[in-house]
Amino acid sequence: MKMVAPWTRFYSNSCCLCCHVRTGTILLGVWYLIINAVVLLILLSALADPDQYHFSSSELGGDFEFMDDANMCIAIAISLLMILICAMATYGAYKQHAAWIIPFFCYQIFDFALNTLVAVTVLVYPNSIQEYIRQLPPDFPYKDDIMSVNPTCLVLIILLFISIILTFKGYLISCVWNCYRYINGRNSSDVLVYVTSNDTTVLLPPYDDATVNGATKEPPPPYVSA
Repeated sequence: MKMVAPWTRFYSNSCCLCCHVRTGTILLGVWYLIINAVVLLILLSALADPDQYHFSSSELGGDFEFMDDANMCIAIAISLLMILICAMATYGAYKQHAAWIIPFFCYQIFDFALNTLVAVTVLVYPNSIQEYIRQLPPDFPYKDDIMSVNPTCLVLIILLFISIILTFKGYLISCVWNCYRYINGRNSSDVLVYVTSNDTTVLLPPYDDATVNGATKEPPPPYVSA
């Protein structure tokens, strides 16, 4: 009899909109790929024509440069890396190569950790929100309305917003992780997985278990002549 780990009870082959985790991971990878491609195009256009995205110090509310060439090159390199990671996750989910999904999963964990640190910072240092809002440009939309809100209510609203984002990101992480486990289980030699056209999964018993169960059956009684 096979022992099943307790955490495998939370494993599921379905995700949002009742689609398969493999389909959900492909859609997620394509979505991130499109976003990072758009960001890369904006950065390249800003690098080619710096005057188009030039902001004066009065507009920024400070005496610093908005984006110099070094920061622009770093942002372009990060965008290229993200495009590569998203393309690997999409290809790995489509071709069922589990190792290609690991970089995208690590990026999700890193992003989740950063958002968690932001939530902890807001919770520990609530006055930092007011200081950050004061540093915004004078013509920033709704700056005066935000400053007039009670600081405690503002902190609670921001924490609620971050909690919703963390919950959604955690759900996407579980979707990618379940896709990784699904592909690993499908490619393993212990269990044969048959996938039908409507993405339903049928697990066939291992060959050893089938032969053992077949061997334990009692043979028919011997034939006795009259």
